Amino acid sequence: MKVAIGSDHAGFDLKQQVVAYVAELGHEPLDVGTYTPDRVDYPVYGALVGEAVVAGDADLGIVVCGSGIGISIAANKVPGVRAGACSEPYSARMARRHNNANVIGFGGRVIGVDVMKMIVDEWLTTEFETGGRHEHRVDLITSLDERRELR
Repeated sequence: MKVAIGSDHAGFDLKQQVVAYVAELGHEPLDVGTYTPDRVDYPVYGALVGEAVVAGDADLGIVVCGSGIGISIAANKVPGVRAGACSEPYSARMARRHNNANVIGFGGRVIGVDVMKMIVDEWLTTEFETGGRHEHRVDLITSLDERRELR
C-alpha cells in the first residue's frame, strides 16, 4: 500500500517517525513534505496529501501538524478526502470502520511515537464496514463533495 504523508513544521519530527514506521510495516511512504523544521503553512501539506490520495498516487494519507486539527481540515477541503484527526487508536479504528476515512491526522504536540504507532496500526488494519447505515452516510458525505442535495 502507498501512503502519502505530510506535515508542517510543528509535525515535522513526528512525520519523520511516521514515514519510517509506515516503511517498517512494509508499505510505501510517499513523503510530500515539509522536509525541514522551518516554519511553513499546514494547509499546503494537507492539500498535497489529499490531492495525492484523490488522484490515486497514494492509497491513503497521513497528515501531521501541531494538533492534527488544522491540517486535517485542510485535507478535507480536497473533494474526495475524508480526513479525521485522532489522538488515540479507537478513533482511528472508527474513522476507517464507519467513515471510510482515507486520510488520518494527528498532532505532533499531542501524541508521542508509541501512540502514533498504535493509531497507524489500527487505521491501516481496519476495513470499512460496507453496506448498511455507514455506507449510506459515507455516500452522503461524498454527495457534499459533488454538491448534490442530501435528501
